[in-house]
Amino acid sequence: MAHILLVEDDILLAEGVRDALQLDGHTVAIAHTAAGARESAQIFDLYLLDIRLPDGNGLPLCTALRRQQNAPVIFLTANDTEADVVRGFEAGCDDYITKPFSPAVLRRRVLAVLRRTGRDVQRLGELEIDLERATVQRNGSAILLTATEWKLLALLVKHRGRVLPRDTLLHEIWDLDGNFIDENTLRVHVRRLRQKLEPDPQHPRYIITVFGVGYTLGDLP
Repeated sequence: MAHILLVEDDILLAEGVRDALQLDGHTVAIAHTAAGARESAQIFDLYLLDIRLPDGNGLPLCTALRRQQNAPVIFLTANDTEADVVRGFEAGCDDYITKPFSPAVLRRRVLAVLRRTGRDVQRLGELEIDLERATVQRNGSAILLTATEWKLLALLVKHRGRVLPRDTLLHEIWDLDGNFIDENTLRVHVRRLRQKLEPDPQHPRYIITVFGVGYTLGDLP
């Protein structure tokens, strides 16, 4: 799942694109102008840009965004000549989709670009979890985890939506080296992870205990 900025002045089209991408679990912010895109203080995993914008051209915007954050860019535009496509790639885009387009095709091509560029970032409330870089941030500030805490969090993220039994977590995190670890060790690491990640560790929202079974990741936007 990725955090995407869509820059599109057609309000109905923008809402339709957002709805389609949300089907894959992405979060989509919308800007209707180039200035709105530049003024955003958020960090995005992918940019979807129109070229014809009310206050300018999406080509230099693409170049500027890639220079600032080096996140992938896909153009969604009515400019459909061969020369237009070439200029789009020269500006630094990763894919070029001409209007009109199928929402299903857009979803597949967004996923393809994200896989190709190696971004596997998930969001949990105010947390940004980057599985590729093994990092966690809260509102742009890094949260330092131990190697074991990261393994525990990564397992829960990779199996989001499932309850992972305690035995599975013990085996995946510790037993690969043939070491025996009891359940109390797991509970200690869960508690420490909650202290670092949860807004209120006494009432966890992210790492949920399923009594008698194990743990699951809270399904938060």
